[in-house]
Amino acid sequence: MKITKRVTFIAKEGYEGKMKELLSAMVEPSKAEKGSIFYEIFQYKKNPKKFMAVETWASEKALDGHKVSSHYKIYKSSYEQYCQKKYSDELKVL
Repeated sequence: MKITKRVTFIAKEGYEGKMKELLSAMVEPSKAEKGSIFYEIFQYKKNPKKFMAVETWASEKALDGHKVSSHYKIYKSSYEQYCQKKYSDELKVL
């Protein structure tokens, strides 16, 4: 069963560039992973401190594989110093 998530990040003041760099580094390696269907990072035009990751995985197993990848580990160990707030939602396709 496909899994689609939206993860929203609000960068700390002055760290928009670092957040953008960190999140952007996730795109290509995540797209190359087995079971990756869609993976993109968006930055809000009217609020450049706000970023959104939208990702779709073929299965829970594929998402679990993503969470143990080397690029995910780098992101996970680094993002908090640049991020004021983070929240995620699992989405349902209608």
